Amino acid sequence: MRISARADYAVRAVLELAVRQGGDPVKAEAVSEAQGIPHKFLEGILGDLRRGGIVESRRGGGGGYRLAREPGSITVADVIRAVDGPIVSVRGERPTGLTYTGTAEPLLPLWIALRANVRKILEGVTVADIAAGALPEPVRELAAEPAAWENP
Repeated sequence: MRISARADYAVRAVLELAVRQGGDPVKAEAVSEAQGIPHKFLEGILGDLRRGGIVESRRGGGGGYRLAREPGSITVADVIRAVDGPIVSVRGERPTGLTYTGTAEPLLPLWIALRANVRKILEGVTVADIAAGALPEPVRELAAEPAAWENP
């Protein structure tokens, strides 16, 4: 699985909005500057996040972006789906839409298991968790394994 630049930037933008929650709407330029995200690219991402119900926007002098929901109700999976679509796909298709025959048959349950594992992690971490620097214990345990940091 690859995390696209679009997904990475989207999660970072949502996190930036989360830590500024409660104040005035945040201008895209401020998010762009704070996170080092190219402004034009960010505008497209924010549009996708708005259509996905993750952020809301207000126009005008006091306008900008804010989260549409509480940070604790927005998962990393929600953000990625809003900008990239399905979290795990094979050749651009969801694993459940694939069919394999013969010696390749065991691949389908493998792809389904991969999707289930990725979902378990990304649906189990909220924007509030990240903003608080408090990742869930199962995520911390996985990240604490030395092999997780190696590139074989």
